[in-house]
Amino acid sequence: MRFIQKCCLLVLCLCVADGGVQAKQIALSFDDAPRDAGPLFSGSERTAQLIQSLRQAGAPPTVFFVKTSGMNTEQGRARIEQYAHAGHLIANHTHSHWRLNRTDTETYLIDIDQAESLLQGVPNRRPWFRFPYLDEGRPIAQRDEVRQALQERGLQNGYVTVDNFDWYLAHRWKRAVEEGRWVNHQALKTVYLEMLVSAVVFYDALAVATIGRSPAHVLLLHENDLAALYVDELIEQLRERGWEIISPDKAYADSLATQQPATLFSGQGRIAALASDQGVPHTDLRHYSSQEVALDKMLHERCVFAEPKPDFTVLNPQ
Repeated sequence: MRFIQKCCLLVLCLCVADGGVQAKQIALSFDDAPRDAGPLFSGSERTAQLIQSLRQAGAPPTVFFVKTSGMNTEQGRARIEQYAHAGHLIANHTHSHWRLNRTDTETYLIDIDQAESLLQGVPNRRPWFRFPYLDEGRPIAQRDEVRQALQERGLQNGYVTVDNFDWYLAHRWKRAVEEGRWVNHQALKTVYLEMLVSAVVFYDALAVATIGRSPAHVLLLHENDLAALYVDELIEQLRERGWEIISPDKAYADSLATQQPATLFSGQGRIAALASDQGVPHTDLRHYSSQEVALDKMLHERCVFAEPKPDFTVLNPQ
């Protein structure tokens, strides 16, 4: 029996033993803000739409991990300040978005410091740092050197517990528009929501099997057009399944924040890394939502992008 099937059985057993379902909490986080124009929105339009969607959903504060090279323009900085003034939190995602294991440590730390400098004066700052690509470095010496450097700077690892490739779905959408393909927006929305909700269920089951409980989770999202359009429906679907949407402040106060994985396997988030420490095969730690081949297959089967674009209609986002 595959490991994740055992996870799901364990969740069921715990629910029966407790006489009910454990409380489930999750915070939303957005990487790479402020991103360039997408297939539907300009950058400024996306910021306004995302703020509106979160407000309409009655969401608590979320956190935007900022790639500060996008703040080199007046408009880019204004967008980050808009998120902050709307009550959302702002944190460091480096200036240049390099992979740590492909960058020398000194250069990487200089890049972090540059981002910290550019974020000075932005409201609602938090001392959190998220590794681009969730890549925490290798070999062990590099990883530990950066961990120590972050501690010296007073920066906490802004880890995720629920990984996914929402960025790849957005990339496929943008490419389809550039190629003049017809886009079935209803099917695109369905794929987006299904993969995210399924990823939450997957990593929560993995958490229960790994640490014996459902922690305060942190969902990885990106500041893209998909999030701007559908984050309110994502929140609704999670709530319907018993999830409480919490602030990142509450999520990062969970004791999970103090559990430093020993493994170098960091690309699927903290829960997957802790499971790796327990010897779970890496092939069992990746949900389909973080596999491009699986997503391509799903998009094809749902006829999300067609060739060529019909002349009679173009479905609008719903």
